[in-house]
Amino acid sequence: MAKKQSHATSSQEDKEVRDRTAPGGKIVYKAILLEGRQELERSTSALFYSGIAAGLSMGFSFLSEGLLQAHLADTPWRPLVSSFGYSMGFLIVVLGRQQLFTENTLTPILPLLVDKRMKILLNVLRLWTVVLIANLLGAFFFAWAVSAKSLFPENVHSALLELAQTALKDSFWIIMFKGLFAGWLIALMVWLLPFAEAGRIWVIIFVTYIVGLANLSHVIAGSVEVFFAGILGQESWLHIFGGYILPTLIGNALGGVILVAVLNHAQVVAGEEGQDL
Repeated sequence: MAKKQSHATSSQEDKEVRDRTAPGGKIVYKAILLEGRQELERSTSALFYSGIAAGLSMGFSFLSEGLLQAHLADTPWRPLVSSFGYSMGFLIVVLGRQQLFTENTLTPILPLLVDKRMKILLNVLRLWTVVLIANLLGAFFFAWAVSAKSLFPENVHSALLELAQTALKDSFWIIMFKGLFAGWLIALMVWLLPFAEAGRIWVIIFVTYIVGLANLSHVIAGSVEVFFAGILGQESWLHIFGGYILPTLIGNALGGVILVAVLNHAQVVAGEEGQDL
């Protein structure tokens, strides 16, 4: 009897240890792999409408940061507070399960790395193209909507324009490298979320807060800013697309695909060739 009780206690303790142990990298990998396969099965129209919603939602990062900046004193510590507004759009998009391009530099790439057929590659390119175009359209509509001077007080309008001009001030290569770090961080956020449980909101807030505070370049959140400047005639559309959106897109894609998707794929499957994923 004592032996049976000891065995039961041991089994219970083992279960408790497993419950309290962080999931292994392979478990996280499989969760994201499954999500990526599900995303690739979605219709083009579903991806498009979800992408439009995400582009519109990302506008609230721009607006929230501008509102905070407009109502804070112009001090060296102001960005430490106003940058929290940058997280708003990401919270809406991620918790609302909307399609955002930078998240898709990780999730659909894992199925492609597992199965490198041309059919999968074309499906990934379909998803990327549809989501990116839809995100940019949503971002443009939001920027156009908030560009009306009568919508917000003058101080808020000025703060929004200041954010837009700040996004465009760097050179092509600096923006690209900033985009690489932003893509890296956003893809890492996606990697962390499956088992973050009650901490999901804080993972989103803290990761995106750093992106905002460091003025890293995000192709959709930043597009709302630069479109705002373009609509007001403060910047040329050639500069907006060629000097900001293009380098940011390249950087985000490289950061998400190479620094997160490929490296995490490599570390999980190393030494496990022949096993099903």
